[in-house]
Amino acid sequence: MAMLSVKNLGISFGGLHAVDSFSITIEKGELYGLIGPNGAGKTTVFNLLTGVYKPDMGQILLDGVDITGKNPIEINKAGIARTFQNIRLFRNMSVLDNVKTGLHNNYKYSTAAGILRLPSYFKTERRMNERAHEILKVFDLDQEANTLSANLPYGKQRKLEIARALATEPKLLLLDEPAAGMNPAETDELMETITLIREKYDVTILLIEHDMKLVSGICEKIFVLNFGTKLANGTPSEVLNNPEVIKAYLGE
Repeated sequence: MAMLSVKNLGISFGGLHAVDSFSITIEKGELYGLIGPNGAGKTTVFNLLTGVYKPDMGQILLDGVDITGKNPIEINKAGIARTFQNIRLFRNMSVLDNVKTGLHNNYKYSTAAGILRLPSYFKTERRMNERAHEILKVFDLDQEANTLSANLPYGKQRKLEIARALATEPKLLLLDEPAAGMNPAETDELMETITLIREKYDVTILLIEHDMKLVSGICEKIFVLNFGTKLANGTPSEVLNNPEVIKAYLGE
């Protein structure tokens, strides 16, 4: 069974078909890329998959379960986590606390335990701290656990957002332009990190990216979106040498 099966997905805004009859299948444990010119509808697809938008048509199956039209919280609990094109950290919270916000799907205590500081509260908080530090260590951020996220360098803020998403223990991780604004050295490090987390956390990954070096370097398969429809799909070599894809990026 595929990890994600999207069938004839579509949404319109004011009569404009932002996404039209979009269908993809993503297998478990694989790393996929979603590329296309600016305005092709890539982030709209992510918004549909995560419940930010409700589709006008089509179906979304996650690990065989229909999640079409569910809200973002329900979809996150079902197993999809994402990052954003524009970083959305809790800027006035520490690095550690940002990751801990993602742990609340799986670590809970009652309101009374939190207010009265009962033993169950301290036990759960201790376990959450330990788990958050484990995740931060993967991203080489554990030494900055008590730093305000707003004070991190840009590249590390990008990594922290991925760490927070992973804390929800997703089956499918969606990365929206994770290398945006990074220098070449940071991008190379990010490529290694994405490959590592796919293996370490046994998570399936779909990423949007304009950096073709990153896409061709780590993705096993690429989908190309243009004007809201799927233009092509295949291996990086097949897609990046496809005349229709080249035409979509460069024009006539």
